[in-house]
Amino acid sequence: MIALELDTPHGPARVHLHPVAGPRAALVLGHGAGGGVAAPDLEAAMRAARMVGVSVALVEQPYRVAGKRSPPRAPVLDAAWIAVCEQLAAGRLQGLPHKYEGVPQKYEGLPLFTGGRSSGARVACRTAAATGAVGVLCLAFPLVAPSGASRQEELDGAGVPVLVVQGASDRFGMPEPAPTRAVVVLEGDHELKSDLPGVGIAVAQWLPDVLA
Repeated sequence: MIALELDTPHGPARVHLHPVAGPRAALVLGHGAGGGVAAPDLEAAMRAARMVGVSVALVEQPYRVAGKRSPPRAPVLDAAWIAVCEQLAAGRLQGLPHKYEGVPQKYEGLPLFTGGRSSGARVACRTAAATGAVGVLCLAFPLVAPSGASRQEELDGAGVPVLVVQGASDRFGMPEPAPTRAVVVLEGDHELKSDLPGVGIAVAQWLPDVLA
């Protein structure tokens, strides 16, 4: 794993790179609103993606890098996310030690998947077109806001194949499958800790299917 900071319009984001040799695609994942990139389901997804030849980048939004727990408004999150994805896709990674000089090529020019857990999944859906994503991975998508408002429009608006991995008792609701959206329901709640192997299996099956 290699960690570095990338500039965004709203401060530096921290990116944890997990490249593979001869990658067939890249997957960029974001964290939940109050959590970090060490969430168990994110790590399970990362391991599964690497097993099927996909380089992974786990992204900490600038507000987390700055030590804040509460996320900013959606446009701020989205702008920072787009900036990171653009730099990864172009191989513009600065400040890497000499021994890692080849790492940018593990992401540059590859088919790009984006995604994340909870809030990170929402960001990936909203920005799928802007980042040029070929698919979006949603871990514990929070379909119903605490206010009771639906976020179905964000999910439907991704415009690319989507995989939702959802806990059967997720307090934020259960998305429905659609022609371009697969929904895998696992035992557990919004944290997706009860069936981490199931998370990995779902990701490892879906990524190659989209690429094919």
